[in-house]
Amino acid sequence: MEKNLEIEIEASAPAATLADEVTALFHADRAPLLRYLLSMGLSVAVGEEVVQEVFLSLFQHLRRGKSRENLRGWIFRVGHNLALKERHRAARNRASRQQPLNLGNQGPCHRLDPEQSAAESQNHRRLLAIVRALPSLDQHCLQLRAEGLRYRDIAQVLDISLGSVALILSRSILKATQADAL
Repeated sequence: MEKNLEIEIEASAPAATLADEVTALFHADRAPLLRYLLSMGLSVAVGEEVVQEVFLSLFQHLRRGKSRENLRGWIFRVGHNLALKERHRAARNRASRQQPLNLGNQGPCHRLDPEQSAAESQNHRRLLAIVRALPSLDQHCLQLRAEGLRYRDIAQVLDISLGSVALILSRSILKATQADAL
């Protein structure tokens, strides 16, 4: 019986270490991942569920002894794919109910004096319009870059080449800059 207890302790030790590692990654990457998921049109509640699913998948991935290379990129890639599935599911549900998706408030509202607030609001709407006018892939590249992912990580998440990421980002930034100058 003591031998079984020793085996259980030894077997649970790596899982505890693994749980600590996943917990540390959760604390480091939860907020950026959630912001990215929200930028893809998920609600906060659904985004939180997807984040939980991503980190559960990460734990299972690591427990199976799979690759530990670029875990941050792995987290965003899995989150991206799950968000696409959720959006597709939500679109099917909307189509069956014929009701529009309520995305709610898109961000915090900072209270400035009325003139500054109006100018900031106008600039914010203009920038959102510019970004929304970009192709979906360009928007995803910008969002991931805004979350601090490196070009290599963005390429992995979106399953495109590193050169494509660089081209998309430079083209998107140029379009935003040109539109802002008008």
